[in-house]
Order: sequence, then C-alpha cells, then structure tokens
Amino acid sequence: MPENETWDYALSIPNDVRAVTVCRRTLRLILTLHGLIGLADTAELLAAELVSNAVRHTKGPAALRVRRTRDGAVWIAAWDTDPAPPGPPRPLDQGQDRNLLQEDGRGLGLVTACADLWGWQPSARFGARGKYVWCQLGLRLPGHDPVSTSG
Repeated sequence: MPENETWDYALSIPNDVRAVTVCRRTLRLILTLHGLIGLADTAELLAAELVSNAVRHTKGPAALRVRRTRDGAVWIAAWDTDPAPPGPPRPLDQGQDRNLLQEDGRGLGLVTACADLWGWQPSARFGARGKYVWCQLGLRLPGHDPVSTSG
C-alpha cells in the first residue's frame, strides 16, 4: 500500500461501555491491516478514552471514526449526541498520587499528553446533533519527530 494512501472507517456503537472494547479491537485491526501497528498501542489508549467519554457522558448512540489523512496522520474521533464542547483537559500531575488513582477525569489529559493534536467540532449524524472529539497521531510536521509506523 502506498504510504500516502488515505482511508476512512466509521463504526456506529450503542451507548454501552462494552463498546469501548469493540472499538479498541477494531482500531487495532484497522491499523494492523494498513501496516501501522507501531501506532496501535497509543491509538487504542486514545480511542478508548474518547469513546468511553462518549458513552459515559451522553445518553444516545456514539461512533468511532478512524481515517488516514493525506499528510500521513491517523485521525481518531468519537462522535456523541451532546453538541456541547468537552470540558478542558485536566493536566496529568504525576506528583500527586490521588490524581493517578482517580477512575475518571483523566481522559482528555491523556489525549493531550499522547496525541500530536486534538480538538472537537460540532457535527450531525443521522439527523442528530452532536460533536466529534478527535486526535491525531503520526503527524509529519517540520521539526516534528513522527511516531514510528513500523512494528
């Protein structure tokens, strides 16, 4: 496959925390089939955080979307039915044990720490208002050391 090949996958999921595992495994398969196994561990972590937020904080369906951009980045997004922007990410303060032991509230902090870029945008799917919360990995910028895509 050409290195600059673009592709786009979408997976509709129910509002069910078990969907997070389905998304992680589906994402790993997509990246493996496209020769991007070197991104799989980080991509799985980020997708799990984004999808988990989508199913935990909204009542409607959700979706995982993964695509390879023209500049070689992998764009990972979770769509949910809440059009409001996500709250600001909490910094990961490794000096405070209480922050590391929390079961929630660290998701966007992890995304900020591990992704090359992240953001959100309003979007509609199937007539429902909502938003995508997204991140990018492996972005090739001048002076930026991209994540290795070889296994």
